[in-house]
Amino acid sequence: MKHLLSLNFTLAELTRSAIACRAGLDNLPSLKDQDNLLALCHDILQPLRESWGEPIIVSSGYRCRELNEMVGGVKYSDHIYGNAADIRTLSNRRIDNRCLFDLAVRLMGEGKLKNVKQIIDEHDYSWLHISRQDGRSTKRNQVLHQS
Repeated sequence: MKHLLSLNFTLAELTRSAIACRAGLDNLPSLKDQDNLLALCHDILQPLRESWGEPIIVSSGYRCRELNEMVGGVKYSDHIYGNAADIRTLSNRRIDNRCLFDLAVRLMGEGKLKNVKQIIDEHDYSWLHISRQDGRSTKRNQVLHQS
């Protein structure tokens, strides 16, 4: 049985990493980090999924420190605390990813996504990074575009 974090998201999909598997890394989060993943799903991912009306693919969720370093993540990435996910649409077409980005920004502005730290368009809508504020940072509701 899959450990459900919300109606449409599981612990397995938020910790899945082919790179970690190939490297033999244990990418299982601590209980605190699992609580953060639960809050990420509750506050952001599930409401976004329900508004989108179609599956949202998590390409990267929780990352242990070693995995984060292997993939070139920043030293204090929200991924290592279970507070971030890189997501895309099922089609993974940039136009659809942009629509998902625009929806996330709108829902954040309407207060329907809670505790948002950042929504980032990564590499011209190749994917979206979305993170949850947990008190470690003063950043809130940032909307960024990174090339």
